[in-house]
Amino acid sequence: MSGEEERGAERNEQRLQKIVAAAGIASRRKAEELITSGRVQVNGQTVTELGSKADAERDHIRVDGKLLKKPQQYRYFMLNKPKGVVTTVSDPEGRPTVMKFFARAGARVFPVGRLDYQSEGLLLMTNDGDLANVLTSAASQVEKTYLVKVSGRPREEALEQLRHGVMIERGRRGEREGRVMTQPASISLIRDTDNPWYEVVLTEGKNREIRKMFEEVGHFVEKVRRVGFGPLVLDVPPGETRELNEEEVTQLKRAARRKAAPAERPGKPVRRPRSGPATLPRTTRKRISGRTPARRP
Repeated sequence: MSGEEERGAERNEQRLQKIVAAAGIASRRKAEELITSGRVQVNGQTVTELGSKADAERDHIRVDGKLLKKPQQYRYFMLNKPKGVVTTVSDPEGRPTVMKFFARAGARVFPVGRLDYQSEGLLLMTNDGDLANVLTSAASQVEKTYLVKVSGRPREEALEQLRHGVMIERGRRGEREGRVMTQPASISLIRDTDNPWYEVVLTEGKNREIRKMFEEVGHFVEKVRRVGFGPLVLDVPPGETRELNEEEVTQLKRAARRKAAPAERPGKPVRRPRSGPATLPRTTRKRISGRTPARRP
């Protein structure tokens, strides 16, 4: 091996956008925008090509002229997002965002996916851009579990439509025209009343998807509460957070690495292990009534 090759072997190079995201400057997608817009320099040279590599320990990397700090330690948090909070880093309308719950966390983290303004429940927050990208990818097939209160009792035929997939409006109202088909979903009755509760399990996260799904079959959704994200189960009160332990992070990464399931044949719903309220965790069933059980030590 030549001297030049030896020097190259000592370098620990990574994609530049990954380094910028890991330093807490921005999310992975925003880091890519910073690079392509010419706002990132490596050893005095402006880099605009995505895929360019650098060594965070040895190279001098600047963003908008400011020297990049060493990559910070990855942090992973669970937040029970209350209603009336926006799942963004900032909001042009001045509404409160989920970032207010992490002002004293000691790390700049970002939301993984979204819960709409009126929805509540489990939101994952992290500065691990790679994991966030995989978890929000449809190909990962990571399940998200929701408790949904519906106005009026949908007929079984309507529920079967939702299980197979229905056409809903694409994007936010007024942004883009057109309709898109939802993926097959698991839907189980949890509480049988005039305005029943259902457990809905999805593997995608289209904007206001659950609300739009039930609207397509003629029912208004009164409440949406996410209680599960992959292996994670919501166990903190509204507005509170906790950091994930090492085992939870390992399980989450394992779920993210799972390959997408083979495509289903048209007209065939996805078969899932959860088939009814008897298989739900006890902590999840109690949350329908608004009570939050004590978290196990």
